[in-house]
Amino acid sequence: MLHTKSESDITSLAPSSPSRSPKRPVYYVQSPSRDSHDGDKSTSMHPTPSFSSPVESPSHPSFGRHSRNSSASRFSGIFRSSSGRKAGRKRNDKGWPECDVILEEGNYDEFVNDKTFTRRFQAMMALCGFVVLFTVFCLIIWGAGRNYRAEVSVKSLSVHNVYVGSGSDFTGVPTKMFTVNGTLRMTVYNPATFYGIHVSSTPVNLIYSDIVVATAQLKKYYQPRKSLRTVLVNIEGTKVPLYGASSSLLESTTGVQVPLTLDFWIRSRGDVVGKLVRTKHRRHISCSLVIDSRITKPIKFLKDSCTYS
Repeated sequence: MLHTKSESDITSLAPSSPSRSPKRPVYYVQSPSRDSHDGDKSTSMHPTPSFSSPVESPSHPSFGRHSRNSSASRFSGIFRSSSGRKAGRKRNDKGWPECDVILEEGNYDEFVNDKTFTRRFQAMMALCGFVVLFTVFCLIIWGAGRNYRAEVSVKSLSVHNVYVGSGSDFTGVPTKMFTVNGTLRMTVYNPATFYGIHVSSTPVNLIYSDIVVATAQLKKYYQPRKSLRTVLVNIEGTKVPLYGASSSLLESTTGVQVPLTLDFWIRSRGDVVGKLVRTKHRRHISCSLVIDSRITKPIKFLKDSCTYS
């Protein structure tokens, strides 16, 4: 007995048959090409096959050529439109239209010059500031050094020889002649706490009635800070003519007394900051004394015997 199979049965049984595989229908989609701008409709009328199974989807054979054609047509349309708008532009040797060039980077010379000027200005300001600060520092040191003045004290005068006799000067005029030599002893103290001093003096003179009868010179030396030094100076005068001043001499049969004045200047120089900052001081010293040829002991100077200014 034969059974008639319905269409639903055939459909349900079709996948189970391993030997026979039914052909599936192929669908075609007709769509106009959106990439064409030149009005060519022949290309858009060709059907594009569409596969229903995603597993069996082959690569489209005309996809690359179609994309290139579409891109070329798009750029050709843009080129024609731009050429139409800019028909008056010049073309170069290769036929390409010339266009304005946009400068992305400008000239930086002015910025470099500004930076150089700024650096030079800063350097000049730093130099001026350093000079001002150094000048103020030197003035402060100089002002502080002015207070440290060398202290001088005349101690004694040892007379080795004194003689008053008759004679004549270099022109042959007869007069009294005076001869004396001795050693002057004095101390110099440097009160400065941060610099030494260079000590010197003017000629050390023994004066009788405005006539210099003996003289000496203190040799220049260096004295460290906060130090005390004893200085010895040899004074000597040989056959000095007294002229009319000899009438005031106190002569006796046993000896002679000569009133004299000791006069000189002590100079001190301190190098505080090398040769840039220096302090200088001067002190005038004047002492009164009487030399007696009968006394051989050193003449000591009291505080009231000398003036220091």
